[in-house]
Amino acid sequence: MVSPTEFSLPAFPKMLKKMYKKMFDLRKIFHGPKMPIFSAISFAAIFFMLYSGHLFAGPSSTGSTALQEPALPAVTELPQLNTHMNINREDYDDDESEVVDPLVPPQNVTIAERIEWFRRKLPELDLLNSNELSEKFHGRVVEFFNNNNNCSVQFYMVWLSPAKTFGPREFMSMDSLFHSNPEACLIIVSRSMDSKHGYTKLKPVLDLGFKVLAVTPDVPFLVQDTPGEDWLEDMKSGTRDPGYIPLTINLTNLIRIAMIYKYGGAYIDTDFIVLRDFSELRNAVGAQTMDRMTNQWSSINNAVVVFDLGHPMLLEFIKEFSNTFNGNKWGYNGPAMFSRVCQRMGRSLPSYNVTILQPKAFYPVDWIQIRRLFRKPTTGSQSRWADRLMVELQDSYALHLWNKRSRKLIIEDGSVMDRLISEHCVVCQHINHA
Repeated sequence: MVSPTEFSLPAFPKMLKKMYKKMFDLRKIFHGPKMPIFSAISFAAIFFMLYSGHLFAGPSSTGSTALQEPALPAVTELPQLNTHMNINREDYDDDESEVVDPLVPPQNVTIAERIEWFRRKLPELDLLNSNELSEKFHGRVVEFFNNNNNCSVQFYMVWLSPAKTFGPREFMSMDSLFHSNPEACLIIVSRSMDSKHGYTKLKPVLDLGFKVLAVTPDVPFLVQDTPGEDWLEDMKSGTRDPGYIPLTINLTNLIRIAMIYKYGGAYIDTDFIVLRDFSELRNAVGAQTMDRMTNQWSSINNAVVVFDLGHPMLLEFIKEFSNTFNGNKWGYNGPAMFSRVCQRMGRSLPSYNVTILQPKAFYPVDWIQIRRLFRKPTTGSQSRWADRLMVELQDSYALHLWNKRSRKLIIEDGSVMDRLISEHCVVCQHINHA
């Protein structure tokens, strides 16, 4: 069995990235056409010779789907991380197409022009201010937890998009969460889901007695008495560049940390299948990739964050967010920010009682290979690979689906995804199949 330290894969050349994206975009969530069959031209031959080992073969010495033995040891070694690294937008799961934001900054403008534009738009930024509904936030959260004081885990999701875009895939994440954690409590931090439309979306799990609350956030309250106050004041004063990335994406990065700091528990993105009980996890984040040569983590992702209430490491994350905020680099205020802080903390991490789990905990399948999980095996070797992966995933807490890469893929009957959904759902709403 191959170590998860052999997780990284060579990057696609730009030309192949474009071809892959065109192939990928043909798949539609509900009514996608079948993938075209490429003719046997020389370009395709070169493509398959170079990359078939990564995309279509079974686990190998560089395969990201291979997992180790059942234990999930912490990664305590520190990487030689370039804390000023440029972030490749393709490596992270922030996806602007999922965010319907009327305040997306104008393109091709100077920083000064963008700041001026943002200053004019500030009155429209409800998320940055408290209002009559959001001021009830803390009271509603406390009441929810008091009424459900036996929560096995306090989970949080953040949804800053319209309720209508909280679709079957997102519902599946919530469904699998309650399948593996039936006594958990889930708070969805969302203005849009805190509505009649949102209630309709959540009703199937509420009717089964699961504990879930959609609540409108109060960002000023969440960052109160934290370094995030300075960032918020700078933004509200219109003196700081918001960047070209939709502000809702970076607000999601901040809200997840602040929620756990205020109340404790586990944050998880809405593009996961939850596979195991989280109740034994404490003060943990997951490595996304490992360096094959050094056996050290090379990047940490913030798609799952588990910490005790008031944990000092969370303040370090918020401080880094506030002090180094850059709205022009994808992932910089999210996964890369977590990596920078953990690298900077160095050997003091153990004194913070922080565990960095190996990739198989939350990211057992790399984003490059995620599409294999959506396809029905058609050969004996593919069926054996799927069966082996199903066994190996029993040792993962959750499987990240890299929504940016997989949201348009059809779940084919008999695929790994089809099997996982059938084994890890309660309501089992129709997702989509070929």
